[in-house]
Amino acid sequence: MTSHPELRVGDIVDFPGLHAGPLARVLRALDGRGEETRLVGGAVRDFVRGETVGDFDLATTALPDVTMKRAREAGFHVVPTGIAHGTVTVVAGGHPIEVTTLREDIETDGRHAQVRFGRDFRADALRRDFTINALSIDGAGRLHDYCGGLVDLAAGRVRFIGDPVARIREDYLRILRFFRFTARISAEGFEPAGFAAAIAERAGLAAISRERVRAEMLKWLVAPRAPATFAAVAEAGILGPLLGGVPHCVRLARVAAVEARQGEAPDALLRMAGLALDIREDAERLRERLRLSNAEYGRLDAAARGCEALHGAAAAPSLGDLRVLLMERGRQGARDIVSLAHAAAPVAADDERFLAAFRFVSDTPPPRLPFSGQDLLARGVGPGERIGAALKTLQALWIRAGFPREPETLARLLDEALNPPADGR
Repeated sequence: MTSHPELRVGDIVDFPGLHAGPLARVLRALDGRGEETRLVGGAVRDFVRGETVGDFDLATTALPDVTMKRAREAGFHVVPTGIAHGTVTVVAGGHPIEVTTLREDIETDGRHAQVRFGRDFRADALRRDFTINALSIDGAGRLHDYCGGLVDLAAGRVRFIGDPVARIREDYLRILRFFRFTARISAEGFEPAGFAAAIAERAGLAAISRERVRAEMLKWLVAPRAPATFAAVAEAGILGPLLGGVPHCVRLARVAAVEARQGEAPDALLRMAGLALDIREDAERLRERLRLSNAEYGRLDAAARGCEALHGAAAAPSLGDLRVLLMERGRQGARDIVSLAHAAAPVAADDERFLAAFRFVSDTPPPRLPFSGQDLLARGVGPGERIGAALKTLQALWIRAGFPREPETLARLLDEALNPPADGR
């Protein structure tokens, strides 16, 4: 898409989907007849920046029961996802669209807010976090901006609406959102007043649920300027308490540089490993601190195991080591370990030996042990734990022998596994 820095308040814009498709159908159902509904938030911001627009959020003067009635009459499925705060989700053509009644915050405690519904789009915009998130487009395609968000987008600046401290105290998660959006949008680093407020109010982050911290952290890690912003936040003393350990911001920057040389998209978990992972206990700590899913923890734990084995390696792993990694850790684990080893090694991000190793583990199928439990049963090994132990021994012997496939060699390895030498060698 093309960026639109020339847009001005009141311009009629050609927003994709405004006149045809699921968004247009929902707007037609909700707009008019004494109520007004507009497209708001991130979709408008991303459109102005020329980025691909994802989810749609609508704001409306209609009360939630009116919104639900109109949507159902138009044949849409409706879910009252946040009815206490005026939010319902209208599902159109399989696309969920959040619709929220205009509101004002009456009372906040840094995590939750009591709201009062209203009919003033300007007042609704002024209660939002950043100027760039307070833009809206009405049903006719007219662009509205009450806070200077267009100017800030053109300047690449993330600025709180009004007093930054007041905005943060309404919801302390806005500190992390400020970091994330700055990493995504700003070319000049943190807006000074906002960053000073974030530092001053950092104690409030302890009140935020770990699940919300995790979600923001993972989005922040893949932003274009993540390494520089993480380094600034770490220097301010905010990052360490969030992670429960010492962050490695230089290594995070190295991981990002390696990803770019590999031609890979930013990977939040890989970058998290670069930032905060040294040993397996770190993976456990991150699971607890950030409420990671089992799959996320498993990936970090596998990366830590592999990196411990390669700790301090100055050169790329050999082909034999890479095959072992593929077999023991799978393709994703091997890719992670090679990338992290590359980032930690005293070589350039474009080191061809490491890049070749990454291509190898990306393209080569993981080796499969050419034995099964049936082979052992046929040799008289009893079922259960004995088979598992014998297969583990066979795997070690097969790896040590260089992954052979010749039948006579495999037969010899099977004999050796089932009849080990008396001296244990």
